[in-house]
Amino acid sequence: MDASGGAAAASCGSAGASGSPSAPVTPPSSETGSGGAAESGGSTEAERVARIEAAAGEILEAVGEDRGRQGLQETPLRFAKAMDFFTSGYRAAIDDVVNDAVFLNERQCGECDASDVVVVRDIDMFSLCEHHMVPFYGKIHIAYLPGAKILGLSKFARVTDVYARRLQVQERITQQVADALTAILEPRGLMVIVEATHLCMCMRGVEKCGASTVTTAARGAYAESPALRQEFVALSKS
Repeated sequence: MDASGGAAAASCGSAGASGSPSAPVTPPSSETGSGGAAESGGSTEAERVARIEAAAGEILEAVGEDRGRQGLQETPLRFAKAMDFFTSGYRAAIDDVVNDAVFLNERQCGECDASDVVVVRDIDMFSLCEHHMVPFYGKIHIAYLPGAKILGLSKFARVTDVYARRLQVQERITQQVADALTAILEPRGLMVIVEATHLCMCMRGVEKCGASTVTTAARGAYAESPALRQEFVALSKS
């Protein structure tokens, strides 16, 4: 791509210059509402597991299984512990996940251009479809043009997990990751691509296992510049 053309669209502005890198992260608007942070109701892990275990036992009986047979005796408890982990994102806070891994960008804002892109790609993602509570899984790719802040690379995966470990739809998780990272970094531009396979399309319904779904979210310079978006799509596949 033409880096000089992208640089015009990715002008520094005020996005990366405000605030301290160590300042608390303001939760993005997508944190609330459907699929956002759920109230735990003050329940402990033991209480949650006990409730899920009881429900799982009822399900086994409802489908015609003998919950007392050897192979199923501990299944409700194992399922409950697994489900508690699969939905642990409801009880995770972005501030705690990011911790102290936001750093000052050593390059001055006036020195930045569109060639300063940071790309973290092929982040594994596993989540549960909120419609059928079966898995969907795939990869998340993230690109951003730093302003005054940069983020420790492992935190991109950890932020992804906060939103993936919930009942989700792919469209929402794409926007939530983009909004959270934008709030954390205040970058000149940011883009997220999610590629996923949905088992609700493979195991039931249309039963099309070869189908995959791609969703994107663009912020700042990436929303304004087709050239930057095209470059990131190419980098995510190279």
